[in-house]
Amino acid sequence: MANQTRVHEFILLGFPGSQYLQTFLFVLLAMMYFLTVVGNLFIIILVRTCRDLQTPMYFFLCNLSFLEIWYTTACIPKTLAVFLGTSRNISFTGCITQMFFILSFGSTECFLLSVMAYDRYLAICYPLSYNSIMNNTLSVWLAISCWMCGFLAISVPAYLITRLSFCGPNVINHFYCDLDAWIILSCTDTHFLQLMAFIISFIVLLGTCVVTLISYIYIISTILRIPSAQGQQKAFSTCSAHLTVVIIWYGSSIFLYVKPSDKMVAIMYTLVTPILNPLIYSLRNRDVKMAFRKIFPYAMK
Repeated sequence: MANQTRVHEFILLGFPGSQYLQTFLFVLLAMMYFLTVVGNLFIIILVRTCRDLQTPMYFFLCNLSFLEIWYTTACIPKTLAVFLGTSRNISFTGCITQMFFILSFGSTECFLLSVMAYDRYLAICYPLSYNSIMNNTLSVWLAISCWMCGFLAISVPAYLITRLSFCGPNVINHFYCDLDAWIILSCTDTHFLQLMAFIISFIVLLGTCVVTLISYIYIISTILRIPSAQGQQKAFSTCSAHLTVVIIWYGSSIFLYVKPSDKMVAIMYTLVTPILNPLIYSLRNRDVKMAFRKIFPYAMK
């Protein structure tokens, strides 16, 4: 071990295949990345310019859209360079930085989705007290807490990775610095790192999932007690978009948790889900559609 040279640069394998496949994947991911950024920017601009959307629910939605932009940006630009074959190399510092931000943004999204579920719980179960409970101060502090918890949760495994040594193969079998595909190249014992990563991911996923699940149990039970079908439909419409996003997010998270180095699942997790969020909130949310009609009165005709 003392005579081995420490590796400071790695090669991202991407998707092995012909040049036509690489070009096709580059065009496909570039289009999806563009639509993700534009779609989430559209949500942010729409919420910030429309007074009817100046509520805690859409404040959290702005945070989610802002998060999705940077979440995909942490991964996709380097992936596009890998598919082009212009820059497959990545330094140790670049690798750990990319991994840290991807995992931190993913953890933050879990916390944000659970906070949004709690917001819908208050709005539907305690409508008369909602404005006094979920005021601007509380919503801001909840958003800040989501970002802080998301980044702090990944700080421990990120620090442990800085203590690893890489002295053998330097080819990462992925299109970005995936944790599991990367640390298997280490010549240092990684059992403690893997244990900590498992515990943290389990706590983040399970904890936020439980909060979301309990919130929706109370939401659904409250909606079912509404006497009129029209009232039930109106109440459910306020949380249907968020519920759809939650199902897609945790569904892909579970698949990634079961098959951590699966590249197709990783694409679903890092790109497909962020591009679907603005579409879901645009198509399934009545308030967003009404705000869009006010700003662009001829576009919806």
